Amino acid sequence: MKLGLHYWNYSTPADPALIAPTLAESVRVAEQAQIASFSVMDHYFQMETGQSVADEPMLEGYTTLGYVAAVSERMTLGLMVTGVMYRHPGLLAKIVTSLDVLSGGRARLGIGASWYEREQYGLGVPVVPVAERFERLEEAIRICLQMWSDDNGPFHGRHYRLAETLCVPEPIGGHPPIMIGGGGERKTLLLVARYADACNLFATGQEEVAHKLDVLRAHCEAEDRDYDAITKTVMYGGPVLDRPAAFLADAEAYAGLGIGEIQVLPDRHPVSFTHQIAERIAPAVAGIG
Repeated sequence: MKLGLHYWNYSTPADPALIAPTLAESVRVAEQAQIASFSVMDHYFQMETGQSVADEPMLEGYTTLGYVAAVSERMTLGLMVTGVMYRHPGLLAKIVTSLDVLSGGRARLGIGASWYEREQYGLGVPVVPVAERFERLEEAIRICLQMWSDDNGPFHGRHYRLAETLCVPEPIGGHPPIMIGGGGERKTLLLVARYADACNLFATGQEEVAHKLDVLRAHCEAEDRDYDAITKTVMYGGPVLDRPAAFLADAEAYAGLGIGEIQVLPDRHPVSFTHQIAERIAPAVAGIG
């Protein structure tokens, strides 16, 4: 089982001048702890939850990952997940390629159907019906794959038309792995079976995750895709440091379902959280087979 750190909140410490050094120190500690992946959100307003409000600090995701690339050497880097409506797919492929080249081949394209309409309306991002978002998601993935191939020709889709799909330099060591986030059974998991190298589900319980994986397996059979070739990951939103035994039991149970990576979210000062994860959690997760 691999461990990922999902850095979702920039509100601690409160001084904006401390955001960058706090981020850098968290990354340094995570690397020393052999944490496998580092991700940030693709939001422009903070999410509105029981723990956060929209006007809290939020950084643009790919700019942040460029900074993280410069202060890290080993971890896989990606957004969890890129909102399909926020960047034209041709430009998205170029952005992810740039991250991959500058990080030495460590980029991962996490992508999904964008959903946070308040920030979209607020910043003038087009808001389209859900069905169209999924059409655009599939076209965006196809465009990225074409730009990361030897085909530099045009792309003609229903929503996007590109005269040429030139992408130089190419990503390092082949195209960045594509991770599709979400558990929608009819569309999202079908796209995982059709295109993705990895999926990301919410860790909502072993029974529900097992059901989602069964749905994915059925889609793979229908698409003639090797189910085992897809890396399965989960985002763990519950307490980790306050209930370490319960977390580790959950991680072991998810590993038994075939989950290969579990991401944890800081619930306190991120440097303190990462230090404690490194000391109390990471060694035990590494021992889960």
